[in-house]
Amino acid sequence: MAHRLRRKIYYHDTDAGGVVYYANYLKHFEEARTEFLADNGVDINMLMQKGIWFVVKGIEVNYRKPARYSDLIDISTGITKLKHVSIDFLQEARKGDELLVSARTVLVCVDSGFRACQIPEEVEECLRK
Repeated sequence: MAHRLRRKIYYHDTDAGGVVYYANYLKHFEEARTEFLADNGVDINMLMQKGIWFVVKGIEVNYRKPARYSDLIDISTGITKLKHVSIDFLQEARKGDELLVSARTVLVCVDSGFRACQIPEEVEECLRK
């Protein structure tokens, strides 16, 4: 995996059972993908000014073990496939060496009309490094 983001689990992340509510992992994965892109030189603000966005086309999540209040988790993010209009990511949330949750996410590049468009060449260059 190319990028790692550490997150602390707060009370608002948890459900009545005291474990991370399943949908909240999606927020953590979104933050990790955003940081991955930024750390690889992709300026999301500049793309938005040009009328270009990355949107989630699909996500497959596998929950193995729960994280709990005050746990520190590490989210690793890497690209498994880079196509002309989409990016496939593999992400894993771990507590220490223990795999908690994994996700495969596909982002599609879209224009201001939400039509699929080619990923800008400068973005592809940043992500192929």
